[in-house]
Amino acid sequence: MAVLLPLWQRLLITVAAMLAVSFLASLLWSSLLGWAIPGYVSGVIGGLTALPVWEFLKRIRPSH
Repeated sequence: MAVLLPLWQRLLITVAAMLAVSFLASLLWSSLLGWAIPGYVSGVIGGLTALPVWEFLKRIRPSH
């Protein structure tokens, strides 16, 4: 049986990726348009980021 990343590590990395991408999207939005990004758009961007990150992390095996 293959050893995968523990659930808590996958959750931590996924949440960090969601927050980072959402923050970067809000900075980009503000610099391009000059006004704040709506909260629901930021949430959608973060949620869509979480899906591929979670799937990628399920396939990673820790190096020992």
